[in-house]
Amino acid sequence: MQGISVERSHSSVEQIQPPTYGNLITILSIDGGGIRGIIPATILEFLESQFQELDGEDARLADYFDVISGTSTGGLVTAMLTAPDQNNRPLFAAKDIKPFYLEHCPKIFPQPRGLCKTLLAKVIKSLLRGPKYDGKYLHKVVREKLGDISLNETITNVVIPTFDIKSLQPTIFSSYQIKSSPSLDAKLSDICISTSAAPTYLPAHHFTTKDANGNPHEFNLIDGGVCANNPTLVAMNQVTKQILDENVDFFPIKAAEYRRFLIISIGTGTAKNEEKFNAKMAAKWGLLDWFIHSGSTPLIDVFSQSSGDMADFHLATLTQALHLEHNYLRIQDDTLTGTDASVDISTKKNLERLSQIGENLLKKSVSRINLENGRFEPIKNGGTNEDALKRFAKILSQERSLRDVRSPHTKKTHR
Repeated sequence: MQGISVERSHSSVEQIQPPTYGNLITILSIDGGGIRGIIPATILEFLESQFQELDGEDARLADYFDVISGTSTGGLVTAMLTAPDQNNRPLFAAKDIKPFYLEHCPKIFPQPRGLCKTLLAKVIKSLLRGPKYDGKYLHKVVREKLGDISLNETITNVVIPTFDIKSLQPTIFSSYQIKSSPSLDAKLSDICISTSAAPTYLPAHHFTTKDANGNPHEFNLIDGGVCANNPTLVAMNQVTKQILDENVDFFPIKAAEYRRFLIISIGTGTAKNEEKFNAKMAAKWGLLDWFIHSGSTPLIDVFSQSSGDMADFHLATLTQALHLEHNYLRIQDDTLTGTDASVDISTKKNLERLSQIGENLLKKSVSRINLENGRFEPIKNGGTNEDALKRFAKILSQERSLRDVRSPHTKKTHR
């Protein structure tokens, strides 16, 4: 390919060319976890800085991934990374996400004062007054930042899971599906509010769109974390459906070509397994105990953690069986304790602590889930997460350049 250069303007970076012109299908996935979204925000800032070192300061995460998928707080991060500004470039850089959380989380999750600090007061409030937070500030700030931007406008493909409480079915907002299902082309603000509507914490969200015939289509949505707190498999499913449907962007890729997938999946941290509960204890629990026990919400913790872990179990098993471990990077911290593991304790101290956890996670060894006991264990000679992200950044940069050279849609100059 000598003698050909690809034009890249500092003021206007072209969107990534489709996988049909490259060797890989690239996926970035971000878990749900409320205020713990600060942890992946820290990881993403580092990854984007690596792209900028390789390709210039205008490089953004959306320039390198075919799909960015996120659930709950991860869905909000996904929208921020892919929503376009007036120049059709990402509205937010990765470095903007952490300051956004530090500024707005205390208002999204205002901390109680006085009597309301007691456990009894929390229980009474949750039983008599609906969700713990009214969601008004979250709705306001999301609409303010994302405006009327719709799903079809994102810089790269987006996959954000939610769950429809009326139909009792997952609703996946996917860039790939809006052509066949125009009713899914909702405003990003509505999608973010929906995927963040964690039961008992924030209210369910209702809105309507129009189908292909102009008829109203209603949504009654709650947090996508109830079905896919780790949305990596959902993103892979959406890609696989496009391959099966013979989408030209994936020609001549076959559905079972898992070697093509390059996946970075970032968790928001989980509580250290302190074995607080056991079957003998839970056998005596009633409805209230499952929702509030020892300062935690066992039922919600079980749903969100099991949902995330099952996705990782599947991918770890698949990549190990096919000897594709180097194509899949899962960054997760399973040692959180106390308020670090909460989704809504938004004190300045706790938010700064979560930011530090993210920084520390970069320095930790690359780990993989143990398929026998479910714990994350360091990989021998695997280096740190920082090292792994640097390696992935180089691969992703090379993949983007390869597509630019091969694609007839990229402007090229001969030198």
